[in-house]
Amino acid sequence: MILTVFGATGQVGKRVVNQALALGLTVRAFGRNVSSLIDRDLHTPNLTAIHGYVLDEAEVKAAVAGADAVISVLGGAFDGKDQTRSLGMKHIVQGMEQTGVKRIAALGGMGILNANEHQLIIEQTDYPEIYRPVGKEHLKAFQYLAGSTLDWTFVCAPDILDSEGNRQYITAANYPPAPNHYQIPAGDLAHCLLTCILQHHYVRERVGISRL
Repeated sequence: MILTVFGATGQVGKRVVNQALALGLTVRAFGRNVSSLIDRDLHTPNLTAIHGYVLDEAEVKAAVAGADAVISVLGGAFDGKDQTRSLGMKHIVQGMEQTGVKRIAALGGMGILNANEHQLIIEQTDYPEIYRPVGKEHLKAFQYLAGSTLDWTFVCAPDILDSEGNRQYITAANYPPAPNHYQIPAGDLAHCLLTCILQHHYVRERVGISRL
């Protein structure tokens, strides 16, 4: 399997890359700061480090062309002024549709899960204002996916811990899981994203996730 990873050098992205390589996948790691992967790229035939900008439509399209699947773990500023998450997802969706690549698992925030039958968590009046700007960026990214023809999965993470985790976590479709500890190790999040791709889980669904 050829897997293109956007946001490959972040705390989740680098773990997606490492776990995918350990599984024998061919990985295209895309980003502006992939110099840390270059030496490894020269010695690992299954890894290609692609220096590119996710807001450049042509570069994104070239990175997804011929891939079997895509994982997006794009980051950005917490204040919502950086539109890397939303516009990056727009370009990824466009590139995938133009090149015929169908499967994507992407990372978002917990606010995009359902609070009830009528509201998302981010739409509730008691949603913390500090999270609202970045939450709106996650919502825009999700809307690009939901309006596409792709086989998407949107993993909606709580607070992400910079650790490998122990693969002891719980997931749920479209709602937060129970129990919910509002935390997930980055390594377990990477494992979930890869599992969704490889086992074709949660197609066209959002995923709530929590450590146990």
